[in-house]
Amino acid sequence: MMGKQKRKEIVESNKSDDENRSSECGGATSEVINEITHEVSGAHTVKPRPIFILEDASLEVGLVHKKRKILSSSEDSTFMLKQGKNPNNYRPDIFFEALRAILDSPLNKVGMVGAVYARTSSGVVFEVKPHTRIPRTSKRFCGLMVELFQKSCVRAKDTGEVLIRVLKGSLTQHIPENARVIGLSYSSEKVVDIEDYVSTLPDEQDIVFVVGTMVNGKVSQDGKDDYISGNPPFILLILWKWYTHVLFLLGLCPITIIISFIFINSLPATYLIVL
Repeated sequence: MMGKQKRKEIVESNKSDDENRSSECGGATSEVINEITHEVSGAHTVKPRPIFILEDASLEVGLVHKKRKILSSSEDSTFMLKQGKNPNNYRPDIFFEALRAILDSPLNKVGMVGAVYARTSSGVVFEVKPHTRIPRTSKRFCGLMVELFQKSCVRAKDTGEVLIRVLKGSLTQHIPENARVIGLSYSSEKVVDIEDYVSTLPDEQDIVFVVGTMVNGKVSQDGKDDYISGNPPFILLILWKWYTHVLFLLGLCPITIIISFIFINSLPATYLIVL
């Protein structure tokens, strides 16, 4: 039986707690959380849990009207034009939706996402623990990102656990040495059937999926063992096919798969972003 996986929700912290709390990672404030536990049982061996890297996240901090915030084309276009910046390049919502798709996926809800990393367009690398429940709106999430970049981490209020943290050094230092790194891009010439592709991945090798969250451009092929193409909701297909594969290996009944299929098809249309 697999151990219980705790899933924690970050919500707005009390201001007085923010002022009184400090931590090892840059004095980051603690966050109020709610806990939900999930458990999956089964004697079968399943594939290693996939790791996700979200590349080129548009999470640039700017000082707008004397307030530090994540720059967004939907709110700060006038400010950015005055600064000589192209507002179309500032889309933190793309990263937010991609991250939420991973954390809210059925695969993650049964504890089968190994790790989630991100690298911003300016080169800042950070980790999001898979059991973290991020804010439900892009605006609140951007506020959390400002706190992260100021203080290097975000902690849970009740336990002090670090849920999101800025990493030092290269991202490759945090990836298993034997990992197979797969770049996802709609522009790749290698088009695959994702169900067949997932089923043929090595059972004992760590798998890393690299997803682009930039407005323009594509994931670099450098350092990738494979570079595959799919439709706009490609990240959802990866999560879904891996999840159903796990269910079959665990011997769970087909009705569970049907219910899960209904769930994933009820996701907001904003998840279907071009990655």
